[in-house]
Amino acid sequence: MAHIVIDDSENLEKAIKRFKRMVEKEGIIREWKKREYYEKPSTILNRKNKALRRKLMKKTRKTKDSKGF
Repeated sequence: MAHIVIDDSENLEKAIKRFKRMVEKEGIIREWKKREYYEKPSTILNRKNKALRRKLMKKTRKTKDSKGF
């Protein structure tokens, strides 16, 4: 959980920016959006497989381009 300590002399806007950076770094918002709705296990598996196929196709395309085909 994100936690910051604010000094009395510190500007509020600066503290909010620091808090936002910490939340972004820890991935709290991303995790919340991911868990906002229930996703069936089969849907998760399909999404992961699709991403893997996309990654492999991109990798093979890069190797073909670098060889001059």
